[in-house]
Amino acid sequence: MAELVYPPVIVLARSVFRALGIRFTVEGSEHIPAEGGAVLASNHVSYLDFTFCGLVARPQKRLVRFMCKESVFEQPVAGQLMRGMHHIPVDRSAGAAALSHAVRALKEGEIVGLFPEATISRSYTLKEFKSGAARMAAEADVPIVPMAIWGGQRIYTKARKPDLGRGKAVMLKAGEAFRPEPGADPMATTAELHRRVDALLHELQDRYPQEPADDADRWWLPVERGGTAPTPERAKELDAAAVAATAQKRREKLQKKKR
Repeated sequence: MAELVYPPVIVLARSVFRALGIRFTVEGSEHIPAEGGAVLASNHVSYLDFTFCGLVARPQKRLVRFMCKESVFEQPVAGQLMRGMHHIPVDRSAGAAALSHAVRALKEGEIVGLFPEATISRSYTLKEFKSGAARMAAEADVPIVPMAIWGGQRIYTKARKPDLGRGKAVMLKAGEAFRPEPGADPMATTAELHRRVDALLHELQDRYPQEPADDADRWWLPVERGGTAPTPERAKELDAAAVAATAQKRREKLQKKKR
């Protein structure tokens, strides 16, 4: 397929990264297949993860087609860019269509990226995984590449204003690929994927080169690491409240249209 949009977007993104002085550590690119389909599955800590995670595939000269919520495609400028980069829209009320789209892309030799947690983790620990990565990899008969990202939450994440201060470290690491056996239980595959991503995440957290500036700056660390991020239990409550608020806004919007 023609790549008229993706390459200039990458150039623009790298210019922004340089302007922000982001200190990237990118590891494990050798685990990205040089050709053929694969599922790239990462944890999710920031709104910028889509732009960061694709860096792991660049040494292999691969482009990643990310699965993103459909609302992004409905925005005038962002939607055109997403379609131009051949990313995959996900309507969470009708996920089968997105799954079929992803499987088709995988069979055509594309790398499909997704975040099995589905939403950003407010606790910065690993949430439960959806089984989509396992199911699409099995159906397309392609490997899954687990990966982890750490540090992006310090720049722009949920419930926080963007912090464009220079010099923040962002670490990315892809792990060894594994292929679900034919007929494998998708829940078992998902559990194995979760275990691998969690191990990669803990490794990055252990090696992260920067510390909070003061106690007020401990918000980006999980409680288990001495931070003040919400506990996983509190994060779940906040997610539920946000979903309920969004649903209420949709109902109010529909009611206004009916008047």
